Amino acid sequence: MQSGNLKFDSRPKILPIKKIVKETENIWTFIFDYSEFSHFGASKPGQFVMLWIPGVDEKPFSIAYDDGNEFWLTIAKVGPATVELFKLKTGDLIGVRGPFGTHYEFVAGEHLALLAGGYGAAPMYNVACAALAVGCKVEFIVGARNKDLLLYEGRVKELAKKYKGKIKYHAATDDGSAGYKGYNTDVLAQVLKKKAGLWDGNVRGDKIDRVFACGPEIMMKKAAEMAVKAKTKCQISLERYMKCGFGVCGQCCMDDSGICVCKDGSVYDGAAALKLREFGRYHRDGVGRMVVR
Repeated sequence: MQSGNLKFDSRPKILPIKKIVKETENIWTFIFDYSEFSHFGASKPGQFVMLWIPGVDEKPFSIAYDDGNEFWLTIAKVGPATVELFKLKTGDLIGVRGPFGTHYEFVAGEHLALLAGGYGAAPMYNVACAALAVGCKVEFIVGARNKDLLLYEGRVKELAKKYKGKIKYHAATDDGSAGYKGYNTDVLAQVLKKKAGLWDGNVRGDKIDRVFACGPEIMMKKAAEMAVKAKTKCQISLERYMKCGFGVCGQCCMDDSGICVCKDGSVYDGAAALKLREFGRYHRDGVGRMVVR
């Protein structure tokens, strides 16, 4: 695993909101022009920024898209800070620090399985855009409770039109209202089995080179276990309570390991994550209390 981007300006850049796209009632995409945000070019897929809502709080958010001219943050309204964020309008000012953290790693021409749960579809879309641009093939697997909560479906289908035969979209919903009825990890299992040449009379498929996952930690733990069993490389995106974003405060350290999620992650090797005591079991809140998953 490569270390994170150590070249950053820790002071927030004040940027106007360029555009707001309402994905669902409680999930919006905030779009910004680069302006003076980054002195070091575009971010890499899987990295995050610290978003400062003046007078309210600062929170980390994964980058959903970045072409070097503008970047997107797809955010769910889940707490006091995001409630205030959702009151802002186009043109309002907000502070951004970053990009921070490690990133998903792949080689041109590889075959990737991208597993997304809920709003994890947004950063996985960022990975898909970068991977397709260098000739990778992509299995884009997204899960949600129902069809109305499937994020980025239209954008992924647009990628399929642009990169014909290079990306396949797989949906899974708990209620069966779209795609496979059940968990997206079930779909991942089917893809791994098929692409390992163990499907329909042992007809050899196009083997998956890497599994990437972003979403609920239980889902990512299952994906990592499946990848290890399939002897496939895997990276997942850890999420912990962060304050500084670059490894100074220690708030996001994983128990017994000394790993700072903001600096040593948030993208982390799946097999290594399975050895972390708290991965998939519990996390700690802003004051250090254990919260069981």
